[in-house]
Parts: sequence; structure tokens; C-alpha cells
Amino acid sequence: MAILGLGNILLQDEGIGVRAIEALKKDFIFPNNLQLIDGGTMGLDLISFIEGMDKILIIDAVNIKKEPGTIVVIEDEEIPSFISTKLSVHQIAFPDVLSALKLLGIKPATMILIGIQPENIETGLNMSEAMNKSFDRLIKTVIKRLKEWGVEVKRKKSQVEAKV
Repeated sequence: MAILGLGNILLQDEGIGVRAIEALKKDFIFPNNLQLIDGGTMGLDLISFIEGMDKILIIDAVNIKKEPGTIVVIEDEEIPSFISTKLSVHQIAFPDVLSALKLLGIKPATMILIGIQPENIETGLNMSEAMNKSFDRLIKTVIKRLKEWGVEVKRKKSQVEAKV
């Protein structure tokens, strides 16, 4: 089982999947059978990470032509067509990964895409205001889906809580 964050952190909102993985690693404790993968823009190299997974949750910026910060949850067979409509550096590579997984007979049985509409994918390291405002909701959506899969998720104690 894995959470896969996709995106290019050099293109502002396009890096949301990677930023989400960073936040999840920093703020939560997950069971050992759940991998958190920073997929960045790895393309076909992702096959070796995904092979053998029964469930995978993908976090990515997707062009759904909605208000920036809008979150969508897409499941299983709907994912390839959904991702292939996006405008990003890895728009060709990830649908190719899904096709290769299917062709090789190693596609995870369950896949969920939690996508968010970007506001700005120009060069820059900071996410837009719309993405920052929606970020907590994105993380909560990921945690909710994991709990629906029966995954035990615990929030790490903050530095302040740990000292008290």
C-alpha cells in the first residue's frame, strides 16, 4: 500500500503532490506497510515503486477547469483519462506508467487519485494562495481515505505538546 505524491516543485502549484508527501511524513505516523513515495516527475521509473502494491493513493495537481483549490477524488478506471487531460511536466509520463502497469499485469487492485486544481504552474517555489488555503483540506481528504482503507493514522505530537 502506498501514497504517491506527483509533481514538480519548481512549478509552484504543480508540486502539490510532493508537498503533501512532505507534510504527511512530518505530521503523521503511519503503519510500516504503508509507503509514502515522493514520485516527483519520475515517469516510468515509478513502475518499480508501484509494482506489488495492492492499493495506491495518488496526490497530484490536475486541470479540472474548476476554481483553483478545488479537490476531486477519482477512483480506479477513471484515473488514466483524468490525468491525461492535465497540463503538466509529467502529463505524458504518468498515463504511460498506468498503461505499463496494466500491460504487465501489475496494476494495483485499488487506485485513488486525490487531485486539486492548480492556480499557477509558472516557475517558482511557492504555492499560490488558493493552494495554501486548500492544503489542510487536501491532507484531511487523504487521511479520511486511508482510514476508509482501515489504515491506522496517528498525528505526531508537536514540539510544544512534547515539551509539556
